[in-house]
Amino acid sequence: MQRWLSPARLAKYRTATDCDLQRALQLYEWNAKISAALMRDLGHVEIGLRNAYAEVIEHYWSGTPDHWTRSAATLFRPVYRMRDGEPVDINRQQRAQLEEACARVGPDGPPGKVIAELTFGFWRFLSSSAHEKTVWVPFLHRAYPPGTNRKRDVDSRVATLNRLRNRVAHHEPLIGENLPREAAKVSALAGLLDPELGAYVAATSDVPGLLLARP
Repeated sequence: MQRWLSPARLAKYRTATDCDLQRALQLYEWNAKISAALMRDLGHVEIGLRNAYAEVIEHYWSGTPDHWTRSAATLFRPVYRMRDGEPVDINRQQRAQLEEACARVGPDGPPGKVIAELTFGFWRFLSSSAHEKTVWVPFLHRAYPPGTNRKRDVDSRVATLNRLRNRVAHHEPLIGENLPREAAKVSALAGLLDPELGAYVAATSDVPGLLLARP
């Protein structure tokens, strides 16, 4: 297994177990199990968020006669902010991602197919301060209960989801993470999007049991 995993990959686990190889392998296996459990929960919340955002934008969209997925130049029109003394279009990346998704599905592709082509990175930054006036205020705040704070209640939790998702997807060690805290943020975001989604994730998640079973 050392040859298969590589000494470099096992190094963090060996350090955490005082160089006990057997315990290091047990910890590595636990990391794999909790990563899979987290990815399942994260997937539910990611899909819930994506669909909630798409639904409210569609419901309140009036920018063009076309569906919003085909209106990247309007929804994400150029908006410039000064960074390091240079003007930067803060909508460029989302506009390009949406246009690329449309190009991949072709001119006759339905909106649902375009939405499915968008990565989570596209949705993650829609709650950031850069899009507060153009996306959050007219659309996304409607996906949450009245009084929801964009930065504290949503964007910080979406950032956690995105960061944790990327670490899990790249098979990185989670043994140094405060997983109870991070999992709680993901659960809270699910409950904000839909109380039933939050309750379902909480009731069916394997994460709490795995946290208690850590070697």
